[in-house]
Amino acid sequence: QVELVESGGGLVQPGGSLRLSCASSGDISRINTMGWYRQSPGKERDMVATVSRGGSTNYADSVTGRFSISRDNAKNMVYLQMNSLRLEDTAVYYCMADYVSIDLVWRSWGQGTQVTVSS
Repeated sequence: QVELVESGGGLVQPGGSLRLSCASSGDISRINTMGWYRQSPGKERDMVATVSRGGSTNYADSVTGRFSISRDNAKNMVYLQMNSLRLEDTAVYYCMADYVSIDLVWRSWGQGTQVTVSS
């Protein structure tokens, strides 16, 4: 099993920046992809960015060029640097990790951290 804990959310003005962090623990040697999803009230949880164990990244079109995901396997951390934040980036941001156990792929989620972009 893999546990995830996010930090770094908060209130920021449009155009500002925030950096989210996610610490993983547990059976971390089995983790493959890690990433960030977000969910606004009344909407589905959508992928923001993912990073593979080897460092390959994938971004949602809406954040490409503004957000950057990174991963430190030695520290069991994944980060999301968010720049040029917009009102529509307001959401609860969730860290996720896919890992293999008993020949199946499982997904763990963090508890979420609120990001509010407001003037």
